[in-house]
Amino acid sequence: MAGNDWISSYLEAILDVGPGIDGAKSSLLLRERGRFNPTRYFVEEVITGFDETDLHKTWVRAAAMRSPQERNTRLENMCWRIWNLARKKKQIEGEEMQRLNKRRLERERGRRDATADMSEDLSEGERGDLVSDMSAHGDSVRGRMPRISSIDAIEAWTSQHKERKFIHGLIRGEDMELGRDSDTGGQVKYVVELARALGSMPGVYRVDLLTRQISAPDVDWSYGEPTEMLTPISSEGLMDEIGESRGSYIVRIPFGPKNKYVPKELLWPHVQEFVDGALNHIVQMSKVLGEQIGGGLPVWPVSIHGHYADAGDSAALLSGALNVPMIFTGHSLGRDKLDQLLRQGRQSREEINATYKILRRIEAEELCLDSSEIIVTSTRQEIEEQWCLYEGFDVILERKLRARIKRGVNCYGRFMPRMVVIPPGMEFNHIVVHEGDLDGDAEGNEENPAAPDPPIWTEIMRFFTNPRKPMILALARPDPKKNITTLVKAFGECRPLRELANLTLIMGNRDGIDEMSTTNASVLTSILKLIDKYDLYGQVAYPKHHKQSDVPEIYRLAAKTKGVFINPAFIEPFGLTLIEAAARGLPIVATKNGGPVDIIRVLDNGLLVDPHNQQSISDALLKLVADKQLWARCRQNGLKNIHLFSWPEHCKTYLSRIASCRPRQPRWKKSIDEDESSGSDSPGDSLRDIQDISLNLKLSLDGDKNEDAGNLDYNLDNEDTSEGRDDVNRAVMKVSKGVLRATQKVHHSHVKADLGSSANKLPTLRRRKHIFIIAVDSDSIADLIEVIKKVFEAANKDAASVSVGFVLSTSLTISETHSLLVSGGMSATDFDAFICNSGSDIYYPSMNSEDTASSSEQQFDIDLDYHSQIEYRWGGEGLRKTLLRWAASVVEKKGENEEQVVTVDEECSSTYCHAFQVKNPTLVPSVKELRKWMRIQALRCHVLYTHDGTKLHVIPVLASRSQALRYLYLRWGTELSNMVVFVGESGNTDYEGLLGGVHKTIILKGVCDVMPNQAYAYRHYSLEDVVAFDSPNIIKSESCNVDDIRLALGKLGIHKD
Repeated sequence: MAGNDWISSYLEAILDVGPGIDGAKSSLLLRERGRFNPTRYFVEEVITGFDETDLHKTWVRAAAMRSPQERNTRLENMCWRIWNLARKKKQIEGEEMQRLNKRRLERERGRRDATADMSEDLSEGERGDLVSDMSAHGDSVRGRMPRISSIDAIEAWTSQHKERKFIHGLIRGEDMELGRDSDTGGQVKYVVELARALGSMPGVYRVDLLTRQISAPDVDWSYGEPTEMLTPISSEGLMDEIGESRGSYIVRIPFGPKNKYVPKELLWPHVQEFVDGALNHIVQMSKVLGEQIGGGLPVWPVSIHGHYADAGDSAALLSGALNVPMIFTGHSLGRDKLDQLLRQGRQSREEINATYKILRRIEAEELCLDSSEIIVTSTRQEIEEQWCLYEGFDVILERKLRARIKRGVNCYGRFMPRMVVIPPGMEFNHIVVHEGDLDGDAEGNEENPAAPDPPIWTEIMRFFTNPRKPMILALARPDPKKNITTLVKAFGECRPLRELANLTLIMGNRDGIDEMSTTNASVLTSILKLIDKYDLYGQVAYPKHHKQSDVPEIYRLAAKTKGVFINPAFIEPFGLTLIEAAARGLPIVATKNGGPVDIIRVLDNGLLVDPHNQQSISDALLKLVADKQLWARCRQNGLKNIHLFSWPEHCKTYLSRIASCRPRQPRWKKSIDEDESSGSDSPGDSLRDIQDISLNLKLSLDGDKNEDAGNLDYNLDNEDTSEGRDDVNRAVMKVSKGVLRATQKVHHSHVKADLGSSANKLPTLRRRKHIFIIAVDSDSIADLIEVIKKVFEAANKDAASVSVGFVLSTSLTISETHSLLVSGGMSATDFDAFICNSGSDIYYPSMNSEDTASSSEQQFDIDLDYHSQIEYRWGGEGLRKTLLRWAASVVEKKGENEEQVVTVDEECSSTYCHAFQVKNPTLVPSVKELRKWMRIQALRCHVLYTHDGTKLHVIPVLASRSQALRYLYLRWGTELSNMVVFVGESGNTDYEGLLGGVHKTIILKGVCDVMPNQAYAYRHYSLEDVVAFDSPNIIKSESCNVDDIRLALGKLGIHKD
């Protein structure tokens, strides 16, 4: 093949593309021109450069051709395809570069705007160089805030509050199927072990790990079990503390397609169903725990921790519904994955999104930044190179906000989540490190006879001609990004390394290569071909099967042979296997990209390598295997320092961070609670049906809410002074002593804010058999009145006045709602509740509503408790001032004059809803652009267009009409499954939130059938990506007449005479 002119010409075309192949590889190809090696070129460039499995298969078939002419023809076609790939890659990279430049300019502009808003009291540090002790990237394990190391302090903190919620994917407590698929990786083990470790901490009562219940033929039956108790790490002293519900549990919530295991990318439409199921579990368990340890009062979670994007999205909604602090761990992030896929040049942004639903994932991660108090990362690299890609996080702006908070200066409604570096932990108590080699172990004596070798040892050693040579161990899926092929080439091409050591590759479990995924099968095939190419038979082991329980024995075998563990991945977010190997006394060689940098800096037990440099890998391995003194020193360093990654250390740091959060939990007016407790239909009545369901961990903390938004995290950031430490300790010891500030500004003169007067009325809401929520977003008041009356008639309202209640959910103010009722000849008492201002206010008809002579201001009561649920991170007046400046900048030029397009609507604005009039909807930015602009400035809020884009509402990030329904369930026990939501064919920006969940939805055909203008769009993805229209809970009526509505109710199992 060498010297073919056509190959050289096409290589020149590929090289001329430039970005298609990096400079190092271009130089290599130029040097080799004239003695071209097709094997090396196509394997290296196609597999590692473009990751095109189909091209590799074509090359395999071409190389097998006996006819030189046919082989050359096929390879020529492949060159054309690679050339086209390179051109496509260059085009995509150019588009992405433009996008990145635009993002950078937007971020700089947002930073300037935020600085301008806060300029009146900027310190010198905020103007430029910050004080040297100001962290730019959050805290490491040894950060400024002292960890709560006192067990007494932890016990005092956890003594009265016992719940926590975790959310994750396909998991079980024992024999985890790690590597089964891309959804079941190391993060599953991390979450299970974290829950187990927390459940064993002194003072921690219970941990619940929530996941999906799956009863499918292609997965093990254990994933269909409703609950599973996690075996505690240590049972010493646990039974002395407790009762029947203590410990850590996996709780499986049924949602999504029944009897089917689907990948995480297809679960987005079912997230709200999971949230409702999880919320029901939390409510029921709070009652159970209250009876057991809470003195009859509900025991709520202290925090909700979401793992991965879909769980983070769920945790944000649960956190908002429960008014409980949220913590988030991303494990891997969507923007980083998107950038990596775009750099490969194989797919456009649209193609990537179609495959991975990546834009929905990114939006969920942005919501996590909006809602979380703490973001837990494993390494600084995750903060510096991954989270900084997001609109909602900016290192420089975070510095400024932290400096202001530290000084107690108002931040004008701006917030940043706390970035905290806490490396994953391990349990080392059960690990016994054995000294000596294989011969020493085999001898034994009469008193202590040698234990038989574990079966997995025999399975591995059968591959080797000389099994006593040091073992180089790699444990990873056969995935291109794990870079196993480069490891095999490094081993095969280094003769001294082959003579000194064996290579063991633990690449998951498989039955046959043909049954593996295309990508994994291709990588494994390449590895087998390399073994054959370098004649590595007798020197490389690649067993087909192993159990999770075998992994410690595999590490032990490698250590016994004085071997080395290697992780050669192109990038490794953390590298839990490195910790596991070090705990067994194995020196390590690891990629220099990602978490291993921090691990080796702490443990000092190995070497870092460039994963793209084959020579670097072989040199590092040879150095550790050949130099016995270096090997022994690395082994001892790892064993000496490994306790820094233990689960107890991790949990102490983790719990101290949670203790620094401002405590929040559901709180109601006492007078109403007393009245409510007399009811017989509370959610607690169904506890007998769930006696076998697990409970929750942990703690609920009360505390004073700071009136100034800027002081929200003041105690959190006073941590590097003795005074700050005292504040933290006082916060920990002050559990349940705070009182919610009950004063709220009620802006409407016609609203009476005394719920006590209607205490006898409100509990009837929960006694309804069904609740019909009318949430039609009609721009015409007359059309809305007509829909309401048809729903009344279809529900046979007069005959069903006891069993059916009605809630009106709109973007209208309460005064506009009152006018609507008067126009339609309806009374306020026709409804049990009114969700107003796009979900930022809830009202109830007052006791005087029956009196038609009473004034309008006496007909409604506002729910102040709901405001306490949604006020988290509400910017208030500072946000309003920023919005006014933005509104003034949106103008329409008319000749030489300029007319303001967006104007404040004072009459429709309220404490928790900033309303604006839009004169020309075509001139205003879309919702997604507005959200981006606000996130860049660290403003956390919910933006909605209503009334066909002529009105703009800005409300708290945790407020929405769908969240208001969850509040009604939480507050009054109105079961979500008994709610029926009536919507049109389209609606306001929050329309999609009304379609998902366990409640029933009836889409009224012909109502709001005109698609809203482009300004409404805030999704980068289709509605089908977030709504399961094939769900049995969603019915589309044939029309909006009474008979069709009744027919739709019948299909939902709600029959009315």
